Amino acid sequence: MIEKKTETSRRTVIKQALATTATLGFPGLLLAEPNTVKIGLIHPVSGGLAYNGGQSRMGALWAIDEINAAGGIKSMGGAKLEGMLADSQSRPEIGVSEVERLQQEGVSAYLGCFSSAIALPATQAAANYNTPFLIDVGVSDNLVNRGLKNVFRLAPGNGKCVEDAFAGLSEINKAAGGVAKTAVIVHEDSEFGTGTAKMLASKLSGIGIETKENLAHATPTRDFTNLVLRIKAIKPDIVIMSNYQNEYVLIARTLNQQKVELAGMFSVLGGGFNYKLVKEQPEVAQYMMDFNHWYNPKNPKAMEMRKKVEAKGGLFTFEVYCSYNSVKLYAEALQAAGTSDKEKVIAALQNSTFSDHFMPYGPTKFVNGQNQGARAALLQASKTDIDVVWPNEFAATKAIFPRPKA
Repeated sequence: MIEKKTETSRRTVIKQALATTATLGFPGLLLAEPNTVKIGLIHPVSGGLAYNGGQSRMGALWAIDEINAAGGIKSMGGAKLEGMLADSQSRPEIGVSEVERLQQEGVSAYLGCFSSAIALPATQAAANYNTPFLIDVGVSDNLVNRGLKNVFRLAPGNGKCVEDAFAGLSEINKAAGGVAKTAVIVHEDSEFGTGTAKMLASKLSGIGIETKENLAHATPTRDFTNLVLRIKAIKPDIVIMSNYQNEYVLIARTLNQQKVELAGMFSVLGGGFNYKLVKEQPEVAQYMMDFNHWYNPKNPKAMEMRKKVEAKGGLFTFEVYCSYNSVKLYAEALQAAGTSDKEKVIAALQNSTFSDHFMPYGPTKFVNGQNQGARAALLQASKTDIDVVWPNEFAATKAIFPRPKA
């Protein structure tokens, strides 16, 4: 009996001492801090895709900071997200090695990779560990048709984008009297550009446009003079491009310099069609059209974030908000699962109805890792901005097509 009282007394003293310690400002001694959930951010922040990768990283880190500032993952006791930074150096093999490195560092998920050519082997490597991999930017449909249960893509892939792009282009061309009858396709020669170009060529005849030539180029390419002179000799009504930032801008600039007469310059998932192009080369950008990832311009959250990014001297490119919303998707899955356990998070993603985004989508519904409600938009640049011109429910203005002659 005496021993029991002594033991009880000891417990009481310890409990009181810990409570006093907490009161004095050392709560960590009473209750351990919530666990940190590590998410590997694999983006090309050096090499030819460095600008795009840097934009993706910025969007992901922005979302992580917001989630942590709002109290973290509440179902996990306020667990915070930690972005583990990785640079794929714009090379697929480095992307794979970064997956392996981060796996050893205990990541619970990955986000990336901007480039499909990098994402394909990186997601395969992550599948070996059954680690969730959220594709923020990466449009090859091969990313989600390989049966990998760990891969999820919030944005649309190139198949959906090409299909919708041609519906928009067809509608705009018909409204202009069908002025575009011929086209030249220009694309980069990796998974992204080659796969997209094949789909483009297969769809053009269906809307009454003949493909005169399909021109591939390497990434990087520093001079497009010969390719543009070839286009000038072919005399197509439109040029359709599918390439990354640097090459996209260089081709557009060279077409402008060589005074190639076109009814329009059109792209599907054009890597360089963004506010950077409009800001730095407004004469080149004017009247160009692109079908690409975009935010819902009628969503107040989107406009608020755009203002915040621009206030810090950044540009609100699609990489920023695709990564931002993908991190938000992962956070919601963690909240639903109540744990970072990979199997449970994958199950939560599979059943996700995520709607706290500002994309022109409805609630998320994944089938084989692809969000079925994802959609892109047809955009047109002016000298000062980029506007949605199709579909009509998101359009801010009507397309100017054909482009006025100089």
